[in-house]
Order: sequence, then structure tokens, then C-alpha cells
Amino acid sequence: MISPLQGNLLAELAPTLGGERVDVLIDTRDLRLERIVSLAAASAPGFWYDQIRPEWVLLLAGAARLRFVDEAQDRVLGPGDFLYLPAGRRHRVEWTDPDQPTVWLALHHGGDGQGGG
Repeated sequence: MISPLQGNLLAELAPTLGGERVDVLIDTRDLRLERIVSLAAASAPGFWYDQIRPEWVLLLAGAARLRFVDEAQDRVLGPGDFLYLPAGRRHRVEWTDPDQPTVWLALHHGGDGQGGG
């Protein structure tokens, strides 16, 4: 018998200042669910994520700014905000809150790239 997974997404928040902590909650062939905790983190200068799988992110706590390579303005996210990132849509983390942990729920899936919602 497989035990059910249980936990608290807002517990044990211990990111390194300027860094991220990634906890994989589910990892299958079709999807990967991660909790990411960041504190005063940003992508390295000149670095852009260019993922092969679509990703849906939900900000649970804290605040963040994301930038897409083809947009002039940052996307500002606060608690409850979500964003769908199609595969191949280059983006970066410009900033996360330096005063409290920023907690993300990130779902990577093997879908068709159609975000919906």
C-alpha cells in the first residue's frame, strides 16, 4: 500500500538569502510538482529559463517580479497570483521579496503548450 503524501506548503521555509530551495512533491512521466522557496533571489545576469515543458506557477506567499524576453515590463506577482509559462517562452526571475520567503507552487507538465485559464 502506498502512503498518501501529506504536508504543509508553508512549513519549513528555510531558503538561503539570495537563493532558492526546491522541494519535489510529485514527479512522474507526465508531471512534476515543486514547492520553491526563495528569498531575495533573482536569475543570474543574462540568464533566461527556456524550458522544454510548460509550467504553471502559483505564488502562495511573498512577492516576485518575472520578466519575459519579449516584454518590456516585469510581471508583478503577489499571494494568489498564478502564471502559465508555455514551453520555450524565455523568462527570468528579476526579484523576490528580501523581507520574507516567497513560496511558489510550480507544476511542470508534458501537455500541448495550451495554457488555458
